Amino acid sequence: MGVETAELSLTSSAFFFVGQRFRSDKANLFQFEIRVPTRFEGEMYSKIGSTQTTGETPLPLQEVVLVDCPDEVGLIHRITGVLAAHQWNIESNQEFVDGEASHFFFRAEVSSKTCCSTQGMSDLQTALVDVLPAKASVRIVSREPRPIVICATREPHCLGELLLLDAVGELPGKIIAVISNHDTLRQLVERFDVPFHFLPHHEQSREVHEQQLAELIDTYAPEAIVLARYMRVLSERFVDRYSEKLINIHHSFLPAFVGAAPYHQAFERGVKVIGATAHYVTAELDAGPIIAQDVIPVDHTFSAKQMAQAGRNVEKIVLAKAVRLVLEDRVFMHSGRTVVFS
Repeated sequence: MGVETAELSLTSSAFFFVGQRFRSDKANLFQFEIRVPTRFEGEMYSKIGSTQTTGETPLPLQEVVLVDCPDEVGLIHRITGVLAAHQWNIESNQEFVDGEASHFFFRAEVSSKTCCSTQGMSDLQTALVDVLPAKASVRIVSREPRPIVICATREPHCLGELLLLDAVGELPGKIIAVISNHDTLRQLVERFDVPFHFLPHHEQSREVHEQQLAELIDTYAPEAIVLARYMRVLSERFVDRYSEKLINIHHSFLPAFVGAAPYHQAFERGVKVIGATAHYVTAELDAGPIIAQDVIPVDHTFSAKQMAQAGRNVEKIVLAKAVRLVLEDRVFMHSGRTVVFS
């Protein structure tokens, strides 16, 4: 009975919190709670079930409060006042005002020893909306690990970095599947006890392949889909289906050298730095809102091949950083750009 209560509590709680972020996809969100693979599911249930069955004092509920709205005087005072009135403790917070757009962004990590129901969370969200300007966006999301699906092609460096971080518990999420249009990476993935799906694209149209890919992704209902050197150009229809969920790594310092063979483009231009960019995917190739970037120096002695070799380390670090930022809800998108709280 105790374990059943714990599972129901987790399911309803996670459905509400994540549902605030993706309201248009509630059916799939509910499936996420009952279809996540055992490796991810068991860890989450054990954290809550242990307090339900032993009679121990439950751990404080830990959430992230995210607000963006038109800027005006007194917003922080109002937000913190509501949190205090509802018995929420602010553990850390960051805020930023875009002066040109007159827009306010706020992120706080909060905890409560008293609020433990979806109704209590709903009341908190309503109270926050009531004190904020019109058109305010208020999200309250759980700090629990999020499920991730990775798409890759042949190169192992970005995928391997994420698998290793997940294995040692340094990724704020759980990799629940890897999908590839080549079978090259199967052995690497299966070493980490992660399901690997080979979905070849040869001898079929892009539409058919993307439909198969989407159906496979949907069986896992991930909150993020990471393109770890997935060397396929995705259609606008596919991108729209997973709006704000697709994270790509491009092997150049965007907006320079868009598209194929960026290291060769960089070599031809004689650049003195090369870099990598992690960004959200949009219909326009390599033009989505940027999440993270970095560069390293090169000089005239580097061939295009040597640039590519040197750049791989930057690529994997930048992608891992971007995934962490997104999964920790540190990224706001506004007017085609991002506000990133580190």
